[in-house]
Amino acid sequence: MKFDLLSESDQAYFIHKASTLVEALPYIREHNGDIIVIKYGGHAMGDIKLSKSFAKDVSLLKEIGIFPIIVHGGGPQIGERLKNKNIKSKFVKGLRVTDRETIKIVEEVLSKDINSEIVKSISSSGGKAIGISGNVDKLIEASKLKIEVKDSDSNIEKIIDVGFVGEPKKLNKKIILDLIEQGIIPVIAPLGIDIDNSSYNINADTAAGFIAGELKASKLLLLTDVAGIRDSNNKLISTLNISEAKKIMNESFIFGGMVPKIQTCINAMEKGVNKSTILDGRIPHSVILELFTEHGIGTQLVSN
Repeated sequence: MKFDLLSESDQAYFIHKASTLVEALPYIREHNGDIIVIKYGGHAMGDIKLSKSFAKDVSLLKEIGIFPIIVHGGGPQIGERLKNKNIKSKFVKGLRVTDRETIKIVEEVLSKDINSEIVKSISSSGGKAIGISGNVDKLIEASKLKIEVKDSDSNIEKIIDVGFVGEPKKLNKKIILDLIEQGIIPVIAPLGIDIDNSSYNINADTAAGFIAGELKASKLLLLTDVAGIRDSNNKLISTLNISEAKKIMNESFIFGGMVPKIQTCINAMEKGVNKSTILDGRIPHSVILELFTEHGIGTQLVSN
């Protein structure tokens, strides 16, 4: 059988691919056996092409000896479901006020619809995944989150009741560790349960950081809809240590959802997570680019 010689452009293409594999090798060795917690949400989860790309990335991680744990969000999907049921959404400090009717819808969307879809996507990519909900088998024990806001007139702090919104307190680590030892990728819906068996909606970033900290994961990845943390000149910051991260949170150019994301990373690292990265999930194969290339993407937080 005779083969035609590759053109110069084809040769360059395949040489580039080979170089990429060679570049990845030391990082594959470095992360072998690591537990990596990935918060998955935003545009990356809503776009079909990106969701397939993410599923392939996660399946690849497992194949090369890494133990990925996925914690997913679902805010836009929950909002859409509530809108279809003519239930208005109200937010306090970015958190959805969640009454008894709303928490039932949140459970349905997170633990049934979204969770199942992610598991199905990973399975279609050759991975073995199981969906679990934080409020089942007391995986995540939670308590009611207390929100303090300043009264605009008196400047006095007051507590606002946001309903069934919780903060994680205790993790049943054995459930997760048993799954990853069996070669299974856990896909976790960010719900919690209290001592009275009431379910709570937990912010997905918070849940991911909490799980990473409790497991002392090697790395926490927060997939977002922005490139990472930017400085006062709107330039991406590639690396911050914990001390620098604490200082930058007080700067005026750090606002909105970025503040709690940085705090989540800090909390996780103070519990034993080695590194955390806030990265753009809108970039195809963003997880692979972050873990297996020299420069990575996004903003990485490291120890002091």
